[in-house]
Amino acid sequence: MSGSSTGVTSWSGNAAPLAGGAGAGPWSVSGLAAWLVARAGGLFAQEARGRRLFLWLPVFFGAGIVVYFAAEREPPVWPAALGGAGFGALAWRAWAQERVVAARVYVALAFLFAGFSCAALRTLAVAAPALERTTNAKVTAFVEAIDLRPSGARLLLRVGTIEGLAPERTPVRVRVNMRGPPGFESGATIVAPMRLMPPPRASEPSGYDFSRDAFFQQIGAVGNLVSRPQIAPDMEAPLRARLIAWIDRGRNTLTERIAGVIGGANGAVAAALVTGKRGLIPETTNDALRAAGIYHVVSISGLHMVLAAGLFMWSVRSALALAPGLALRYPIKKWAAGFAMLGATAYDLFSGSEVATERSLVMMLVLLGAVVFDRPAISMRNLAIAALFVMAREPSTVLGPSFQMSFAAVAAMTAAFERRPYRTPDEGRREDREAPPGAFDRLRLVFGVMIVTTLVASLATDPFATFHFHRISVYGLIGNSLTLPLVEFVVMPAAVLGVAASLFGLDAGVWWVMGHGVGFMMYVAERVAVWPGAVQMVPAFGVGALLTMTMGLLWLTLWQTPLRWLGIAFALAGVGLATQAQRPDVITDARGQTLAWRGADGRLSVLNARGNPFAVSQWLGGDADTRSPRDASLIGDGRCDALGCVARLPDGRTIALLLNRQALAEDCRRADVVVTPLFVRSLCKGPALVMDGAHFERHGATHLHAGPGETLRRRSVREADMDRPWSRAPKPDLRAPDPDDDAMERDELAPDLRD
Repeated sequence: MSGSSTGVTSWSGNAAPLAGGAGAGPWSVSGLAAWLVARAGGLFAQEARGRRLFLWLPVFFGAGIVVYFAAEREPPVWPAALGGAGFGALAWRAWAQERVVAARVYVALAFLFAGFSCAALRTLAVAAPALERTTNAKVTAFVEAIDLRPSGARLLLRVGTIEGLAPERTPVRVRVNMRGPPGFESGATIVAPMRLMPPPRASEPSGYDFSRDAFFQQIGAVGNLVSRPQIAPDMEAPLRARLIAWIDRGRNTLTERIAGVIGGANGAVAAALVTGKRGLIPETTNDALRAAGIYHVVSISGLHMVLAAGLFMWSVRSALALAPGLALRYPIKKWAAGFAMLGATAYDLFSGSEVATERSLVMMLVLLGAVVFDRPAISMRNLAIAALFVMAREPSTVLGPSFQMSFAAVAAMTAAFERRPYRTPDEGRREDREAPPGAFDRLRLVFGVMIVTTLVASLATDPFATFHFHRISVYGLIGNSLTLPLVEFVVMPAAVLGVAASLFGLDAGVWWVMGHGVGFMMYVAERVAVWPGAVQMVPAFGVGALLTMTMGLLWLTLWQTPLRWLGIAFALAGVGLATQAQRPDVITDARGQTLAWRGADGRLSVLNARGNPFAVSQWLGGDADTRSPRDASLIGDGRCDALGCVARLPDGRTIALLLNRQALAEDCRRADVVVTPLFVRSLCKGPALVMDGAHFERHGATHLHAGPGETLRRRSVREADMDRPWSRAPKPDLRAPDPDDDAMERDELAPDLRD
């Protein structure tokens, strides 16, 4: 580890476990342990010589971000910043003193603290007011973005004023749904009456937390337009907001053009492949793409970026090559690479700059930069740089499926095809003497690579897909094998050509060709989706299992020597933890309007499923239950009337869902557990456990786990001492629950989870 020849030799691992400690036999436990330690040390030194330790810096940076978000209270920034600076100084001093091992440890800790500090600083930078309670008000706002949908549109608005709300309490942005075509474009200023509510909280502990995502997008409220908006005189908006609106107008124009020329669901998919706007895709089409395992093709990522950058570089280099004097005297290849860097950046901004797109952009910029500066481009190092950039820019993305699945897939594919780092000269000369492969060999290689990449990417992303979405596409390998050649050689080249042709108004024929390619892709997806067992549901499991499996993936992909195979042990341990996950006996939604309980048969039954069908769909998915929230069997042996519902737990205890005060006296006298959105704690003394409006305002959705005897352990979205900027309780709302609030929550959350 010190870098000296003696240290490397002692860790070479060539000696057999023959020399144990004093009194130890050649095959004793201590001798074997000493040999394993020496062998591992030799492999680690080999990895260090191959400069693989750099790849672990993003891991430590990301770990710091995860630790920040795991904190129960908002931590101050300065301790982490001082820690990062201190360990950075210690690392510099250790390097100067040639204490290599200590320097590496200090660098890792510096990156850990840097990730923590970066997340804390980002939270301070985006902090903005959020709506405190549901309200109806007239809103004046600047339209930043419009996402068209089959039944209307979803608007991202930069707020000017909200009637009756002080400026210091007014959210920066709100997101609202409207029915019917907007009739205006991004960049317009509108005035409309709106029904707004605070960003919805998670529907269960460890579930998707929209309020956190909304906080980092400065979205302080969500809701619906009550009536058609009116166009108002332009309000002042920041330059960034106007730039976003200008880009969004272009994206929507091209989306409507492609969807209009091709038509139907195929047109919506084709438009999403080009602009990243997925709102027009029908839900049945989304389901077919997911079941076939090819939904990733509608995410603007690596393939799109390669083709876009390649088009820019090829066109510029070809144009410059037409001038022989210029081509012979100047480095036109470098010029073209520089132009491609600008073009790729512009395409990233145009397509919405999502996580997968940013990752692809940074890797492409590093690759093209290597061309400009005559440097070798190392793929895994590019990925590490991209990860650091994305995490530093948006630390909260580390917690989301887009970041996790995108980087996991690319890391696994890169590791699978990396060349062996230590090749002998004889191996190189032997390969140089091989005859060039024939057409059949090339075709076989293409299909072999495609199958291997699909299999590797699927295995790498399955832990994250099952954690976030609780499902696996069983036939993903078949779906990708049948559709990716068409996507790579017909659909995406047509997309690139179509964008170029649209500048001259000659794009209709190109979109027609692309539409036929997308049509065949959808034909395959729809056929694969209906095969028996195409989608397998997986019960929800905890964060600990996911972190263990993630460590297994990192260990397998970031090392190159046989040391990497230890990652299998981490992966298997994670799978074991996932299978042992404890499922809750009672689940309540964030407002106490709907609850589910586990019957003696192990399945969930639901009381008042109509109160929050979106939450019910999430609970059923996490329980690997394929029933619909409207399934009549969900009521089980529960009973409901206009005043509330009642059910009996397997241990004989009675649980009541109280929806009307008229049933207060009876339910509080007879039930062992009372759940209600009303504020009745001081009036309901009989039950062993009462969770009322005050509980849900403070804690949100709750799990109950039946313990020995009469105990019920509670686990909530927000524990009693949790105080984070995105998790603070809204102001108590003493009015009766409004069904419109549940509809708004469903309309807001469904597209986020779908995408």
